[in-house]
Amino acid sequence: MEFDSNEINSLHKGQLVDKKLTLSALQPTQLLTTLFDQPYLLLILATLFWSGNFVLGRAVRADVPPIGLAFWRWCGGSILVMGFAWPYLKRDWELIRQHWKIVLLLSILGVASFNTLVYTGLQFTTAINALLMQSAMPVLIVLMSYLFFRETVRAIQGVGILLSLIGVLTIVGQGRLEVLTSLSLNLGDLLVFIAVALYAAYSALLRRRPPVHPLSFIAATFIAGTVILLPFYLWENATGQVMSVDGVTLLTVGYVAIFPSILAYLFYNRGVELAGANRAGLFVHLMPVFGSIMAILFLGERFGWFHGVGILLILGGILLATRPQPQPRKE
Repeated sequence: MEFDSNEINSLHKGQLVDKKLTLSALQPTQLLTTLFDQPYLLLILATLFWSGNFVLGRAVRADVPPIGLAFWRWCGGSILVMGFAWPYLKRDWELIRQHWKIVLLLSILGVASFNTLVYTGLQFTTAINALLMQSAMPVLIVLMSYLFFRETVRAIQGVGILLSLIGVLTIVGQGRLEVLTSLSLNLGDLLVFIAVALYAAYSALLRRRPPVHPLSFIAATFIAGTVILLPFYLWENATGQVMSVDGVTLLTVGYVAIFPSILAYLFYNRGVELAGANRAGLFVHLMPVFGSIMAILFLGERFGWFHGVGILLILGGILLATRPQPQPRKE
């Protein structure tokens, strides 16, 4: 069979159109799949969103009650995520029901308790102190992983954790030892530290979560967390701490329901799955970095030399701790 030049040109054009249509249909899916296979990028984004959560929680402390903010964060997050998670949740429901104990425990640790304690703690302490408490999380995750699963840390990972912790202290202490020693601890610091310890346990125990779709898992934990918080929210309202409905409140709830809730939990859970709890927890040390940058951009604070040194130390520590373990040579 022979084709003339016009037929060949038409055939090529048709193939090109089909190819473009196929590429345009696959591009978003491929992009999401590629993103979901990049643990360190996911962990960076998660800590970026959580940093905004800390800054916002401190900024609106006088206008938004802490339990109310936590309750509506998870209530809003549950409603929004259900639009995407419902088909997977129906499919995975039997498996979730079989593993209800670990799902409930993770909901208590990582959803209901952590953020409520952080928001409550920010009523009494500064953002700097809260970030200092947060910097203990990578060490606590290592401790929890050892207690629960006897997971040990390689020497190079230990050095990386220590180096990044020094970077955090450099930023928080503004490069001066006397600033660190003069920081006073109060009830808010204790509440944030308890929250950090609970989230470290959540991170270590994530490996026990049921093998369900990520959207099924966060939908189940968000809904469980919301139900757990409901009686505490009603108690807060009964004591006169009622959340007003205005532009600030709606924007705050919208942000915390989407970015540090749905997206950050999806990204962090996947990051832990791919990189392990110990490596993933180390990325929490990026929060003072992002917090400092946000303070400079939105609050007009000055960038100091200690910010640059701290950021370099943190990044160096993360690079060391996330280096792949060398494989033994095959003779």
